[in-house]
Formats: sequence, C-alpha cells, structure tokens
Amino acid sequence: MLQLLNAHNCDIGEIAYLEVIRRKTAKLFEAAAQLGAILGGANPDLEAGMARYGLHLGTAFQLIDDVLDYSGDAAHTGKNLGDDLKEGKPTLPLIHVIQRGSPAQAALVRSAIEHGGARNSRGAGRDPRDRRARLREGQGEGRGEDRN
Repeated sequence: MLQLLNAHNCDIGEIAYLEVIRRKTAKLFEAAAQLGAILGGANPDLEAGMARYGLHLGTAFQLIDDVLDYSGDAAHTGKNLGDDLKEGKPTLPLIHVIQRGSPAQAALVRSAIEHGGARNSRGAGRDPRDRRARLREGQGEGRGEDRN
C-alpha cells in the first residue's frame, strides 16, 4: 500500500523508500526465513537470526530488482525495461539521480516519475532506453554532489 501511495511522488527520499521495501519485499523474505527456522525446529536465537537474514536478503533482492529495471535484459530477467519508471514508481536508482545527478538529469527523472505512463511531449511514456541515453548525455554537466 505504501508503494501505491508513493507512486508519482518524486519527493520521496532514500529513508522513506527503504521503509517501503522493508514493509513490502523484505518482510516477505523475513517471514519465509523465520517460518523455515520454526518448521525446522530451530532454537530461538537461530530463528531470530534467520528472520534478520531474510529481512536483509529481501532488501537486497528489491534493490537489485530496481536496478534491473534500467540495466537488465528482459529476456533474462522477465522484466520489461523501464516498467517502474513508466508506472511512476520512485525507486532508489531514480532517487539517486534526483539527489545527485545534474539539474537536467534530476528534472528529467522528476518529470518521468510525476507523469509516468502518460504520453506527452516531455518524454514520459517513451522507450526507457531513450531516457537512459538522455541521462547519460547530461552526465557531462554538473553532477550536483552537494545536493541532498
């Protein structure tokens, strides 16, 4: 539900994003790992350790899944490139560009998140590889390292 509430919200920060994935994917992995420990008759310390492992594994899984949305091969991942952006989902790679990219890169990503799925003259709804090329072109501009 949190992810739906944050759709098209380009002002979400890294901490809020991580909370979303912890409550979504990471909790599922945590529960699965903990349940495996319970069913396996593990002692309470091992059960707690497996739960922590599942939480961290789920977080890592979601972060990788988010990166694959921009760099993966659909034939290998089963994901269409750019679906998260098309759906206006502010994922960590996009948050990173908004916070640390050039002003042009940040503006492009903000517009894509705000208008995700819409076809308009500003580029939202186009092939995500076109967006990636425009983002790379903007890399020569100021990177905005001092931006938070």
